Amino acid sequence: METPSIVFYVGPFGITSIVVTTWGIMLVLGVLCWLATKNLSLIPGPLQTVLEGVVSAMEASIQAVLPDRAQQLLPFIATLWIYIVTANLTGLIPQLHSPTGNLSVTAGLAILVFFSVHWFGIRNDGIRRYFKHYLSPTPLLLPFHLISEITRTVALAVRLFGNIMSLELVALLVLLVAGLLVPVPLLMLHIVEALVQAYIFGMLALVYVAGAMQSQQHKKGKDL
Repeated sequence: METPSIVFYVGPFGITSIVVTTWGIMLVLGVLCWLATKNLSLIPGPLQTVLEGVVSAMEASIQAVLPDRAQQLLPFIATLWIYIVTANLTGLIPQLHSPTGNLSVTAGLAILVFFSVHWFGIRNDGIRRYFKHYLSPTPLLLPFHLISEITRTVALAVRLFGNIMSLELVALLVLLVAGLLVPVPLLMLHIVEALVQAYIFGMLALVYVAGAMQSQQHKKGKDL
């Protein structure tokens, strides 16, 4: 894996090419979202129809897991999907590397999911009721619950990093060995893999959030 080069410094902190690429992706997505939504109308044009179809598909995926919370979770999960797809596909641009092929980026995304899971759980159940489920059905299981939280966060980061990094590495090796024409099917595979990995990451985040939000609902059902 190539070490990101430092582009410039902000005081004592070096800003690497991966950080610059990430900022660029955020800026481009922000501008595109603003341009795409500034002229929405009741009679949608072709672009608005495509956007509504994409949003509806993401909302349907969330509804399949949490039917009553789709509107609440759509902004977070959809943002994950859109950013990760864009970041994964950035590696197809010459001289750029996918930010998600860097472990620090995927670790940041996994940590974001970690805190979001607890935030949604606390918002849904209250802080006391939410953290009480870690002692259920017996306080003896508390260490196992904590280990599970850590391991799934690590796995979330490593899975995305490993898949994107290995995909870029294979494409580079084939390009060096076989020339310019052979990697074309591999680039198509890269696009498919970028979509699949973004979907998997978002769905795992959604499942974790759903588990946190339903932790006390199952207990309520048993009590009834």
